[in-house]
Formats: sequence, structure tokens, C-alpha cells
Amino acid sequence: MSDIKAADVKALRDKTGAGMMDCKKALTEAGGDMEKAVEILRVKGQAQAAKRGERHASEGVVASYIHANGKIGVLVEVDCETDFVAKNDDFQAFAREIALHIAAAAPQYVSEDDVPDEDRQRELKIFEEQAADKPENVRPKIAEGKLRKWMEEVVLLNQPHVNKDKYGDATIEELRAQTAAKTGENIVIRRFQRFAVGEA
Repeated sequence: MSDIKAADVKALRDKTGAGMMDCKKALTEAGGDMEKAVEILRVKGQAQAAKRGERHASEGVVASYIHANGKIGVLVEVDCETDFVAKNDDFQAFAREIALHIAAAAPQYVSEDDVPDEDRQRELKIFEEQAADKPENVRPKIAEGKLRKWMEEVVLLNQPHVNKDKYGDATIEELRAQTAAKTGENIVIRRFQRFAVGEA
């Protein structure tokens, strides 16, 4: 362990937001390779985030976004476990980014669990009808594939963030998991409301 430099541990901590001891362990495990250590921390962070998912999130913020033209606005509730994290800059920035994304991407549901079964069945039926001219053995696969694509379009957590320059192809769920790993708390996007002038 002594051959791991304190400067490297600090650099890894700055890069990932992980604890000092976790950074030191990851660097040791990676044989001093910074990129490998980041990967180790990401894997561990996501496993820890999954464990945190069972903890109760009863603090948080309501973030808002109003588009420059004043025609689209969003309110989103993002919850965490403690008031301390609710006031944290990373957490608040995450909530604002989610509000901005909702304004641009217009999702209908937070998660797949929120999609009513009748909506799912209705879409599946449409996709099955669209695949009617294909060979019978591939129709269910085509309809399922189209349903998955539809879920990506209407479910917030499945959507890649609209700011590709900043987030690449990361989905909202991946960004939520990263924020949970960084803050050490369960982060939940509870609900949102998007308002657009002239839309009911």
C-alpha cells in the first residue's frame, strides 16, 4: 500500500468524489492505474447505490426550469435522505439538470413502474399490428423491440440526457446512480410536472 502516492489518492478522490480509503484501496487493487481505479470505484459505487436504493429518501428539493421564451416550465421533486445532501451543490445541480432535461425531452413517466398497464398493452397492440406483414415467428420480437424504444422515449429514467456535449449517452438513471454514489445517499426522482403554453 505504501507505493500509492497521496497525490494520486487525492486526484482520484477529486475525480470521483469517493472516500479517501476507498480511493486508496481502488488504486492498490488497480496497481496504481488511475483509469482502472476509476472503473473499480464506479462498479463499487453502483453496487452501493443499489443498496442505498432501499433506504428512505424524505428530504430533497423542488427544482424548476423556465425556458428562455417563457413558454415551457418544469417543476421536479428530487429526494435524498438528509437535509445536508439536499443543500449540497452537486445534488442541487443534478436536480436543475433534470428539470432542464424534462423541459426539452417531455417524458410522460418517471420510471417504467409508473407506466399504466393499459398504456403498455395499447402500444404493444399497435406495434403488433405494424408488424403484421412480417413473418409470424419474428412479429413478437419486432413488437417487443418497438415497445422498448417507446419506453426509452416516454420514461424519464430511460432517456439519455439531452445535453450530449456534457453527458454523452448517459441516461437519467445512470446520472441518478452517479449522484447517489457521489453523495452516498439514496437519490429518488419522485415526480415532475411540465407546463407548455397552449398544451392541456
